[in-house]
Amino acid sequence: MRRRLLLLALQVAAVVAVIYIIQDGIHYLNEPDQVIITQFGEPVRAPITTPGLYFDLPIIQSENTFDKRALEYQSQPTQVPTKDKRYINVTAFALWRIADPLKFFQRVQDQSGGQARLADILDGEIRSAVARYNLIDLVRTTNRNRQDVAIQTEGESVILQSLEKGRRNLELEVLARASGRAADLGISVLDVRFRRMTYVEDVQKEVYARMIAERQQIAQQFVSEGQGEAARISGERDRDLAKIQSEAYRSAETMRGKADAEATRIYGEANGRDPDFYTFVKSLDIYERSLDANTIMILDSGSDLLKYLGKTK
Repeated sequence: MRRRLLLLALQVAAVVAVIYIIQDGIHYLNEPDQVIITQFGEPVRAPITTPGLYFDLPIIQSENTFDKRALEYQSQPTQVPTKDKRYINVTAFALWRIADPLKFFQRVQDQSGGQARLADILDGEIRSAVARYNLIDLVRTTNRNRQDVAIQTEGESVILQSLEKGRRNLELEVLARASGRAADLGISVLDVRFRRMTYVEDVQKEVYARMIAERQQIAQQFVSEGQGEAARISGERDRDLAKIQSEAYRSAETMRGKADAEATRIYGEANGRDPDFYTFVKSLDIYERSLDANTIMILDSGSDLLKYLGKTK
């Protein structure tokens, strides 16, 4: 009787154990997750990345769940010197994901460890990149219009500062370098951006002064071009006016010549028809042009000019 009770107790215990193992050992993997199964801290199978049911042994095996989605990282403001010795505070933003969960687990154990290692990588690469370039490369992405145009100012040739790299290219450089180092941790870095840059007080004043100077240089360039265009238009106007005046003078002289010729012809015809009348008219014309109220002339009595004056008596 005692043996039967013991056997029954063992059977019940076995059933309970099986139920417990089944209940506690069957799990469901959600879409955004991936799992590493470990036994006494060591991985015992390949990572489970497909959504659905999976099984582990309770008590002796553990599940380590990681996110498959893109994760965010934001650095703390870091003061960094640029190549031209300007100090700025840089805050970076990055997107990353766990590309190789097995390697990730073996290197950093969990996501907080991954964040810490990624922070070390990004901080070092950002410091290195910022130190290799001038401040202008951190605040602009491309060269602005007229930035490479020489502007004559007070006898000196000034060239607006141009970029060597540009902010976006600098971000891509940091991304490439960080991705290479993070791959050994099972991490894929998707994007890196300089979220915010602030200047220390001395640099801020210098930046504002440079911005004002560049705006003034560009404004001077516009003024110079406007003055040049005005001079060109004025020159064209003067040239066109001179051409019009020349053509008008030539036309007037032509008309005057024709009129003089016509007058000469008419005078000739008149002279041919009545020479005495022509002589009389010519004499009157000479009188009109030569004499006025204050004119005193001493002439011989036989002068032709006195011919008609004498007849008036």
